[in-house]
Amino acid sequence: MTNKDILNIEDIKLLVDTFYSNVQKDDLIGNIFNEKLNGRWPEHLEKMYRFWQTILLEEHTYSGSPFPPHRQLPVEKEHFNRWMEIFTETVDNLFTGKIAEEAKLRAKNMAEMFNYKIEYFRHGGKHPLL
Repeated sequence: MTNKDILNIEDIKLLVDTFYSNVQKDDLIGNIFNEKLNGRWPEHLEKMYRFWQTILLEEHTYSGSPFPPHRQLPVEKEHFNRWMEIFTETVDNLFTGKIAEEAKLRAKNMAEMFNYKIEYFRHGGKHPLL
């Protein structure tokens, strides 16, 4: 049986809950999330429901700037790559369709932008030569 597309808030919650459950157990990025969100996972998940609901379903329930909380994280390109691998696997295991593909594209673009911006700020506003 083929999975359905991401259509409503219940689908968003399933995606977010499954994704972050996998993240928490991951050897590379789990500790970063668990240390940063110690005791605040429910609050973070609620925020992620609203974020993805706004982006994917165009139901505007999220407001704020997603980047600043991530600015000081001890992460490198490999961490973003792993985050993206887990996100892609989660989407592919749960959903199929246009919005599912959009979710992966949006996540990829966000991971690349966050990685670039973290590197930029880490180097005093000068991005290192690649």
